[in-house]
Amino acid sequence: MDMKATGIVRRIDDLGRVVIPKEIRRTMRIREGDPLEIYTNSEGGVIFKKYSLMGGLGDFAGQMCETLNKTTGRISVITDRDTCLAVAGGGKRDLTDKRISSALEQIMEGRGIYQYQNGETPITVTEDNHRYFVACAAPILSEGDVLGCVVFAGNEEELLTDETDYKLVQTIAGFLGRHMES
Repeated sequence: MDMKATGIVRRIDDLGRVVIPKEIRRTMRIREGDPLEIYTNSEGGVIFKKYSLMGGLGDFAGQMCETLNKTTGRISVITDRDTCLAVAGGGKRDLTDKRISSALEQIMEGRGIYQYQNGETPITVTEDNHRYFVACAAPILSEGDVLGCVVFAGNEEELLTDETDYKLVQTIAGFLGRHMES
């Protein structure tokens, strides 16, 4: 675990609270209300880590993506709010564990299903890879919270999807949302 010194010092208030600086919250994409896990290390450090409810779904999300990929032939991706958790089909190495693009984050925040339309500027799946774009995406909602997204991805020639693809990402996202509630 590589820790960077920021040079920022904060004092703990009388209620035991400390403010995480805005720059750190922005770069780490920590939003108001986000759950954080707290760890300590052997050097006396206290580590805050964003907690992903979807993180525990690793194998299950992987199997879901594999099934979607086998059924549709499409690159299938399941994300949490920050990262591609599971990928099946092409691009597995390029997308797995990579930070999602801010445009995909906005699709999730909008809580609607996205489907690429001919002539639109394609949306990249991840921040640093410009080979894979979002063909269709549905946010995973659980008890009103956005937990992640189900995505069909492709290169620029593979972006047009049909009603079936749209319904599939919607169904899988709905299923995962309900699964997280139980």
